[in-house]
Amino acid sequence: MPCACGSGKETVLIYACSGAANTGLLADQVARKLARDGEGDMTCLAAIGAELSGFIESARAADRNLVIDGCPVGCGKRAFGNRNLPFTHVLMTSFGVEKGKTAITGDLIDTIAEKVALGRYNG
Repeated sequence: MPCACGSGKETVLIYACSGAANTGLLADQVARKLARDGEGDMTCLAAIGAELSGFIESARAADRNLVIDGCPVGCGKRAFGNRNLPFTHVLMTSFGVEKGKTAITGDLIDTIAEKVALGRYNG
């Protein structure tokens, strides 16, 4: 996992619950866009759920953990909450996206990623 150690740069880890629905696809694509745009480093949410110690330690050491869930089931939120890990939570349906209905387009991904961009999301 990339380390900004000693650089003065904040360590931000991005996790997406990439569930089977359109909302999971959106969560995944928004996370990937944020990582491409340099907002943080995407890492594995499943590893947190599986309680893999290296990933848990990285999450505890990060300056910020951004957890992006597609739907209100909130698997990512639960994975972090159950392990008492600090995080900021973003829910795709809070942007008016309907599970099983809303088409996931490049424009939608870009619009939501811009709203979520770290330091500008007040979720």
